Amino acid sequence: MRFGVLGTGMVGQTLATGFTELGHDVMMGSRTADNREAEAWRRRAGSSARIGTFRDAAAFGEVLVNCTQGAVSPDVFRSIEPTNLVDKVLIDVANPLDLSDGKPPRLTICNTDSLGERLQRELPMMKVVKALNTCNCRVMVDPQRVKGDHDVFVCGNDDAAKATVKGLLHDFGWKTVVDLGDITAARATEQLMPIWLRLYGLYGSADFNFKIVRS
Repeated sequence: MRFGVLGTGMVGQTLATGFTELGHDVMMGSRTADNREAEAWRRRAGSSARIGTFRDAAAFGEVLVNCTQGAVSPDVFRSIEPTNLVDKVLIDVANPLDLSDGKPPRLTICNTDSLGERLQRELPMMKVVKALNTCNCRVMVDPQRVKGDHDVFVCGNDDAAKATVKGLLHDFGWKTVVDLGDITAARATEQLMPIWLRLYGLYGSADFNFKIVRS
């Protein structure tokens, strides 16, 4: 499968590497084709790794992954030719965080809306699936970093798109995938970010995750 990973930060690089290690072809996209972080990743990742602009990565990928900063994600997709987005699955792992007032960051979208919903409204030709935004990027691709069984959440309007994403999550080693329903559930998973950040500060490590315990 071909993946277009949008974003060159730690999350984008970790997921892009994870996809190549699973045997997929990956193009990492950024604002410019000569992005230094993307080029460094390409050299490390090997022959199945490519780099280009956001537009290039969107045209290349059968599945796209939004690893851009949540505050600018809608603008990134507005810069892409719509014909390169039609009928594609978009895995949205971003959270709408604003660091302009320092740490901890605040959510720019919450309660009655979410980044996942906003992207689905603005990209009706795509199948948006919110996933992996409730854990650290290293845990995303290697859930065994956290001892025991723990949960990853997905939500989206298209069942077939969610099935594709669930398959990828199982390939990464996730055993328990909790389907929360349609894309409005992204409000709930994005609003886990404040408590995640508090726990990160408490533990001094990102190697933790959430587990739903039922009687």
